Amino acid sequence: MERPPLNALQVFVHAARAQNMTRAAERLHLTVSALSHQVRLLEQRLGRALFTRSPRGLKLTGEGALLLERVAPHLDAIDAVLQPLGARHGHMLGISALPSLASSWLVPRLPRLVARMPDLEFNLDSSVERVDFADGRFDGALRYGGGHWEGVIAELLFEEWLTPVASPDLFGKRKPPRLEQLGDWPLLGMDDAWPRWFERHGGKAPKRYVATFSDSETMQRASVEGMGISLGRETLIRPLIQSGRLMALVPQRMPSRFAHYLVYPQRAMQRAAFRAFRDWIHAEAKEFREGSADTGRPGRKRKLAPACGRGGRSPR
Repeated sequence: MERPPLNALQVFVHAARAQNMTRAAERLHLTVSALSHQVRLLEQRLGRALFTRSPRGLKLTGEGALLLERVAPHLDAIDAVLQPLGARHGHMLGISALPSLASSWLVPRLPRLVARMPDLEFNLDSSVERVDFADGRFDGALRYGGGHWEGVIAELLFEEWLTPVASPDLFGKRKPPRLEQLGDWPLLGMDDAWPRWFERHGGKAPKRYVATFSDSETMQRASVEGMGISLGRETLIRPLIQSGRLMALVPQRMPSRFAHYLVYPQRAMQRAAFRAFRDWIHAEAKEFREGSADTGRPGRKRKLAPACGRGGRSPR
């Protein structure tokens, strides 16, 4: 039998210890569906059910309990060995960011960070994988969520807003739709965003969506290719609108249920490089928020999430 991937075993151990898919997903910075998919793949690879599932949570099967007993100590030992190796020089900085935010928002601003901190050695990890601050590789993370995560400090950077966008090629010589006409055009769906949009702004929802997507970046790519109208996240679509690849169809917009945060363990503040980065990114976020306000779109106020202990893991 081919050896199961290490990541799948890590997911299994976290799910087994949490006994709840949602809690385990939060700790691993994954969606519940992504975590469930990893567990199913592991069960298929082993040819055994590892959990019994119920509305109350997860319960290990006999085979699952045996696997946890034999695998968990080895994974814990690996973490213990790697932790001391995470120590870095004072001018090094490790930051994790979701690929979508890294490419559309963070990377275009990094030249200003380098100019401000010329001696900095910056390590950017663009990944949706979990960040375990305990291993010492990362000082902080940029994450998108509700702002309340166990064991870390989460500071609001900026809100996220949704608005209908599409490629100009979608319309050809026809006029783009008005607010009440959106449902007459091919719509690209994700989660429950469109139903909330129609409830908030009116109009008639379509009987079906042309396509649905599990992540915003892929959906925006489909919009750029002219597949349909999507509810674009302002952070992702602003550069695409500025380049002419997308166009905003109506002035109305809708607040996302989530926002962007700088997340870090308390110990990160002991490092001068991180303190300087923290000051810089908050200044960049303020400028970005003011740029949004200049368009006549004031944002909602959201309180900072308080610290919830020390060490810990960041959100997705």
